[in-house]
Amino acid sequence: MASELQIYNTLSRQKEVFSPLHAPHVGMYVCGPTVYGEAHLGHARPYITFDVLWRFLEHKGYKVRYVRNITDVGHLENDADEGEDKIAKKARLEQLEPMEVVQLYTNSFHQSMRELNNRPPSIEPRASAHIIEQIAMIEQLITNGFAYESNGSVYFDVSTYAQQHDYGCLSGRIVEDLIAGAGNERRVLEGQDEKRNAADFALWKKAQPEHIMRWPSPWSDGFPGWHIECSAMSTKYLGEHFDIHGGGMDLLFPHHESEIAQSQGSCGHHPVKYWMHNNMITINGQKMGKSLGNFITLTELFTGSHAKLAQAYSPMTVRFFILQAHYRSTLDFSNEALQGVEKGLKRFMEGIRTLNKLEAQAESSFDVDALIASYYDALNDDLNTPILIAQLYETIGYANKVQAKQESLNATDLHRLQQAVNTMVFDILGLQEEQEAGSQKLDGLMELLLELRAQAKANKDWATSDAIRDRLAGLGIQVKDSKTGSSWTLS
Repeated sequence: MASELQIYNTLSRQKEVFSPLHAPHVGMYVCGPTVYGEAHLGHARPYITFDVLWRFLEHKGYKVRYVRNITDVGHLENDADEGEDKIAKKARLEQLEPMEVVQLYTNSFHQSMRELNNRPPSIEPRASAHIIEQIAMIEQLITNGFAYESNGSVYFDVSTYAQQHDYGCLSGRIVEDLIAGAGNERRVLEGQDEKRNAADFALWKKAQPEHIMRWPSPWSDGFPGWHIECSAMSTKYLGEHFDIHGGGMDLLFPHHESEIAQSQGSCGHHPVKYWMHNNMITINGQKMGKSLGNFITLTELFTGSHAKLAQAYSPMTVRFFILQAHYRSTLDFSNEALQGVEKGLKRFMEGIRTLNKLEAQAESSFDVDALIASYYDALNDDLNTPILIAQLYETIGYANKVQAKQESLNATDLHRLQQAVNTMVFDILGLQEEQEAGSQKLDGLMELLLELRAQAKANKDWATSDAIRDRLAGLGIQVKDSKTGSSWTLS
C-alpha cells in the first residue's frame, strides 16, 4: 500500500516517490495537439490522464502550473524533416488561411475537452507565438556546438551531442544503431544532403517558395522544427528544470528524446525530473491515429456518426472507459466494451446517488477508515484509477446494504464516506452527472409516482399500485419493493 504518491518515471523505468523540486509548487508540461483536424479518441487519453493527475495533485495540496501547448506550425507529414506542414496542407486542401485551420480545430479541441470535463490548462502557449524563444534556443545550441547551419536550415548534431550526453536515455535507443539505421535507409530527397548525419533532426527549416508559414530568422525565412517548440515553451513557462513532462507513448521517440537533447544541449542539464507516458488506444490491436486513417473523432463518438459505431456514446461514458484501464496499459476500442462501460457507469452513478441519500444509524457495521484509505492507496500507486473505481464499487455495495438495513453507518461515518466518495468521483476522477437538469426532474417525478403508489398500497388499491409499476416497466423503469419502501432504476 502506497502512503505517498508514487509515479512511474519513464526515464528511470521504475516507480518513484513524487517529490517536487520546489514544493508546494509543481510544474507540469503535457504535449498538446497539432490542430489540423478534429480530436479523436486517442487524443482523449493523455488529456484525461493528466487532468486526473492535476486534480489529485491539487487535492494533495500542491499548487500546480499545468502547461499544455498547441502545435500550429512545424509539424511536417510523417513526423519527418521533409514534406508539407500538416496545417498548411489542410489549409491548401480546404482553401483557407493556415491560421483559419488552426483556430477552427483549436476551437473544436476545446469544445471536446469541455465535454469530457477536462479543465483548461493554466497556460496554453502556441508554437507560432513563440518563434523568438525558439530562435534564441537554436542560437544557444549553435554556440554550444550542438547544432549547425546548412543552406539556411539548422540541424541538431546528434553525433556531437552523443559524445557528451546519452541520446537515448529516455527511449533506450542506441545512438550508433540510430545513425547506422538512418544511413542505410537514407533516401535521396530534397534537403537530405544538408545534414552531416541522417539521424540529425531539424531545428529550423528554410522555407521553400511555396511554403505559406514562414518567419524571418538569422539563417533564412523559414519555420521551426517540431521538437524545438516544446523545449522553448516549457523552459519559458516552467524554467530550465521542472517536475513532470507528460504525453502519449508515441511521442517518446523521437519527440521527447529530442526535447531532452535540445534542453540539455542549450541549458547544460536534464530538463525534467519525472517523465510520464500514457499507452495507446487501439482498434483491433492497431494504434489509433490520423496517419493510419483508423481514428474515430470525439464528435463522431458523441453523435454516433462513424461507420464503426453501433450508437452514440456520451462524453462521460468515454471518460469512464478511459479511467477503467490503467494509463500505462493499452486500451482496445470496441462497441461491446463501450456499451458495457455505459451500463456500468449508469449503475455506478445510481450507487453514488443511493449513498448520498442514506440515513444515519446508531452505529457503523463496517470499517469506513479502511475504505477511504483504499481510495488514496490506489491513486498514490501511480494513479491507479481502475483500482480506485473497483474500491468505489465496493463502497456502493455497502451503500446498497445500508439501504436494505443489512449494514449500518453512524452519522459521522456516513458524512465522511459521502464526502470522500464525492471528492473521488467528481473532484478527482472528474465524472459528472449527465443531463443533470433532466435527471433532477425525473427524480422528482419518480418520487411523486412512488408516493402515489405507496398511498394506493396503503389503501389496498392493488390495481392502481400494479398499474403504476407496470406502466413504468413499459417505459424502461424498474420499481423494486423492499421492507423499507420502494426504489427505482432505469433498466
